[in-house]
Amino acid sequence: MGGDEQPFPTRKRDREEEDELADGGAAEKRPRAEGASLLGLASYEDDEEEEAARGQANGHRAEGEGKGEEGEDEDDEEDDVRRAPERRPRQVELRRDCPYLDTVNRQVLDFDFEKFCSISLSNLNVYACLVCGKYFQGRGLKSHAYTHSLEAGHHVFVNLQTERAYCLPDGYEINDPSLEDIRHVLNPRFTKEQVLNLDKNKQWSRALDGSNYLPGMVGLNNIKETDFVNVTIQSLMRVTPLRNFFLIPENYQHSKSPLVHRFGELTRKIWHARNFKGQVSPHEFLQAVMKASNKRFQIGVQSDPVEFMSWLLNTLHAKLKSSKKKNRSIIHDCFQGELEVVKEVHRKHIMEKREDGDELNGDAGSVVGTADGTVTETSKVPFLMLGLDLPPPPLFKDAMEKNIIPQVPLFNILKKFDGETVTEVVRPSIARMRYRVTRLPKYLILHMRRFTKNNFFVEKNPTLVNFPVKNLELKDYIPLPKPKENDKLRSKYDLIANIVHDGKPGEGCYRVFVQRKSEEAWYEMQDLHVTETLPQMVALSEAYMQIYEQHE
Repeated sequence: MGGDEQPFPTRKRDREEEDELADGGAAEKRPRAEGASLLGLASYEDDEEEEAARGQANGHRAEGEGKGEEGEDEDDEEDDVRRAPERRPRQVELRRDCPYLDTVNRQVLDFDFEKFCSISLSNLNVYACLVCGKYFQGRGLKSHAYTHSLEAGHHVFVNLQTERAYCLPDGYEINDPSLEDIRHVLNPRFTKEQVLNLDKNKQWSRALDGSNYLPGMVGLNNIKETDFVNVTIQSLMRVTPLRNFFLIPENYQHSKSPLVHRFGELTRKIWHARNFKGQVSPHEFLQAVMKASNKRFQIGVQSDPVEFMSWLLNTLHAKLKSSKKKNRSIIHDCFQGELEVVKEVHRKHIMEKREDGDELNGDAGSVVGTADGTVTETSKVPFLMLGLDLPPPPLFKDAMEKNIIPQVPLFNILKKFDGETVTEVVRPSIARMRYRVTRLPKYLILHMRRFTKNNFFVEKNPTLVNFPVKNLELKDYIPLPKPKENDKLRSKYDLIANIVHDGKPGEGCYRVFVQRKSEEAWYEMQDLHVTETLPQMVALSEAYMQIYEQHE
């Protein structure tokens, strides 16, 4: 190739690399001159992704808990990695033929974990080795990915942010359609048409290990005592408008919250039909939850799915709402209803409360005093879920020396919201409350209060609730406001998710029954275990939290 002009502008450093790798370099150059399949040049700054990633560093750092005490050393190491490449524009060769594509091992690829370099623990400019599945930073000289390619002989890498594939140490970009399935697993995509047809799809998907799975019905990995998160996620995946909203990332691009984007990623992975395995690990989502909740919910500590559901819905709403829509979000569109609350408080308790420096409820609609010293306060209160009180279990055993597990129809405990039944409350002050539903949400979340704390321990109420799986008609049991002229009263609901607690209070585990709409079948899901079940089995369980969908 003596005096021939090289088809690619190279830098001095590139020539030095080729001199060092004389044999490989010569072999590499020969096919180029002979007209190998070249796709021109991809021109951009040296390690441009690193520049882009650095701009987002602060946002990304908030997501990961990865930096430890040796943070300063890591920063020094990152600076070395950044200083190594020269800051001159360079041309990166784009090639369709790569001799190492057959070394790619899809069995070891797992993109569910945080995108951190396995050596420097940095989340800037991270590449996945497609041969062993490990994550490394950078691809310039002296970078961890470059060193790994020389030491281990692994040559195909993909940038986890830009999804571009490269061959190291040669440094050219690979443009090959055979890597498209890896990009789809790294970042699942849905068109609007696919989203609308999801509930009609009855087709099973096949994982790499030969097992079959149903998109949307995949198990979630229990990392450690995280079953309370898994059952909550599986329940929310049945809420069609919420799921459809999070399947299209453009819908929540305006939000800067890592929690919102991790929830969206998890939703897309659960419903993706081209996964390499039949389960998903919610690892990145859990990290975002720990950060956003200030470790109120964390890996390794069992929590209550009702508390978690309440926190998650309120936090997602706060992060998604835009000023244009006056405090509206997809969360409120799906779950928000309204209650009329009538509170009767004795004057004596009001005076005590005032002395403590507290005022009466600021959003009170009206306050009326009566001759016997009672003050009645009426207000409208929005809700995302309704708490139902269970009757206390019997204290004594029956003649057969066995505790009979009592049963109660759902309609009996729904009477709490008929506007007439009085509920006695002690906190924040002694009062008599009456509740009436004035607006029903599209998706009604009911929570059975099974756990009560006394001074010594937490008790669990084993009372079984008898509920209909289909056609729960609310207007027969609670008075509902008359709809506007053109609207019809929508008060009929079908169950779509039922969370159950098994075991003792403070211990035990959670599982969930969910409905698959495409074939109206029911599935029982407990972490990674997904099994089809009968609708009758759903109604026999100790229901703890339920989601009902309103009839159209």
